[in-house]
Amino acid sequence: MSTIRVPRNMRAKRELLKHAPKLVENGKKMIILHGTKTSAVLNSVLADLFHLKRDHAVKFTKKNDNIRPFESGGETSLEFFSLKSDCSLIVYGSHSKKRPNNLVFGRTYDHHIYDLVEVGVENYKSIESYAYDKKFAPKLGTKPFFAFIGEHFESVEGLKHLKEMLLDHFKGEVVENLNLAGVDRIFVCTAISPTTVYMMHCALRLKRSGTSIPRMELVEVGPSMDLVVRRNRRPSESLQKEAMKAPGHAKKLKNVSNNPIDGKLGRVYIPDQEVSKLALTSDIKGLKRERRDAKKNKEHSKKQKVNPE
Repeated sequence: MSTIRVPRNMRAKRELLKHAPKLVENGKKMIILHGTKTSAVLNSVLADLFHLKRDHAVKFTKKNDNIRPFESGGETSLEFFSLKSDCSLIVYGSHSKKRPNNLVFGRTYDHHIYDLVEVGVENYKSIESYAYDKKFAPKLGTKPFFAFIGEHFESVEGLKHLKEMLLDHFKGEVVENLNLAGVDRIFVCTAISPTTVYMMHCALRLKRSGTSIPRMELVEVGPSMDLVVRRNRRPSESLQKEAMKAPGHAKKLKNVSNNPIDGKLGRVYIPDQEVSKLALTSDIKGLKRERRDAKKNKEHSKKQKVNPE
């Protein structure tokens, strides 16, 4: 049983608050793991994937023997690494005779496995194998475009699931406004067959078109590969319903406003007071002095009558 850790100072408290649930969550991070055995091709694939997501990714190079994503109890290590590194996206690579160059994409909910997609990597070309002008290379932290070509992405459940997984792994942070100059890359995914997707990564080159909208050209910068869908695991209906539950908006407080300078301000309604209609009693403290003065004056007048000069 894990013990509850209480922060001892404000620095530790701030770190715990970063991992706490929020109404607007932070950008998702990806963790990259190696299996018991990996090939040279798979090592290059994992290195290129880390290069594409290096601003929101964590890579472990040590081999892991106890990870079996699709077996009962084999996902415990994945959930441990997800909790340790605070990553909700998982990429796991392994190589065997039965499943060569195997790549598993996974997502977690509350640091527990949500769903998995297993693919095989074929016809791989690394980033280093492409020759192009380096000034067109995509910059770190930019938002990518996605192009999914083929009707199989809408009709085949396996490719539909793979499409969701690729979007979640490479879309980056969710933003409200987007500058066209900051969009300099695109992922093109073409459904060759009901089980195979050709994926390539291209840079966007903006050229003059004579109008306000520039003309775009694609420059292939890598990596590119064929992804063959092997196995996938969907979440249960109850888990999916719980994960898709959107938080309700905070209830607006009446007559309360927030000012960046004055802070939180509130308005209080006070009705007009009609003093003439207020019921005055004899127990009012303000009248006691007048009664004392009147009593003294009365006693003084009585003494004057008893002892005339």
